[in-house]
Amino acid sequence: MRDISTNKKWVGDYEKLESELNDLIELGDLTADHPAEFAEVRQGLDAFVGTIDRFEMATYLSGVDDARNAILTIHPGAGGTESQDWADMLFRMYNRWAEQQGLAVSLIDYQAGDEAGLKSATIMIRGEYVYGYLKSESGVHRLVRISPFDANSRRHTSFASVFISPEIEDSIEIDIREDDLRIDTYRASGAGGQHVNKTSSAVRITHLPSGIVVQCQSERSQHKNRDSAMRVLRSRLYQLALEEQQKEQQKYEQSKKKIEWGSQIRSYVFQPYTLVKDHRTGAQTSDIQRVMNGDLALFINAYLTQGQAVA
Repeated sequence: MRDISTNKKWVGDYEKLESELNDLIELGDLTADHPAEFAEVRQGLDAFVGTIDRFEMATYLSGVDDARNAILTIHPGAGGTESQDWADMLFRMYNRWAEQQGLAVSLIDYQAGDEAGLKSATIMIRGEYVYGYLKSESGVHRLVRISPFDANSRRHTSFASVFISPEIEDSIEIDIREDDLRIDTYRASGAGGQHVNKTSSAVRITHLPSGIVVQCQSERSQHKNRDSAMRVLRSRLYQLALEEQQKEQQKYEQSKKKIEWGSQIRSYVFQPYTLVKDHRTGAQTSDIQRVMNGDLALFINAYLTQGQAVA
């Protein structure tokens, strides 16, 4: 049923584009002798070209999980407050991206840093083809800037890890044995007042065979937090299984890098010049503030088109 629904949408979108093009052609014929009115046709044509570009980009999302919602997790690297602040900047960037795309964002877990930033954060982003667009963001992100936390105003290099996995439906079988889980509860942390729980409602689940640890503290109910944490665990285990299946194939895919410290996929330079560069595709821009405000189209599109070319 999901495949039928997806295919119907493709056909519907195509027919809508075809209708819009025919209307523009007809309007162009009617206003050909009236330059002042033809400006309206030019404006409509520019908007139509933009729609066509987005439609073409969507055709690159043909992966088995591309149409799913995405679970995004961020962890700072070594470096204390500076790296934790960088992780929080990325957290804001992805929230702004989702907001610009009109997507729904749910906070699953947020562990604030000791002085600034965050120690870890997990969000669910829901919408059409979210995982397909965001899968390019998995990896290590590197920041170079003059640290606001350094009294001597020296330049620092910081790393943060971004992990993207698809939300998995209950219909997909992921074997999780209760004996393989260690479930701990604790009091949720927060900014104070109503954000701090008086009971141990936060949940941390450790999957012993894989070592994967997930946690959730966004709900007041321990039961709801456990359900959310299990949803994230299912997603992580599913992603792990896919990576195991594709391990041999990935040896030959030069554009993809293993997710580990020191293998950054993208660098963000604030000083002495401004530059954001993706090391897999070569896509880059000097407008770093635009990127940090959520405009990731340049890098997502470059990744998707490169993958299409390789395929």
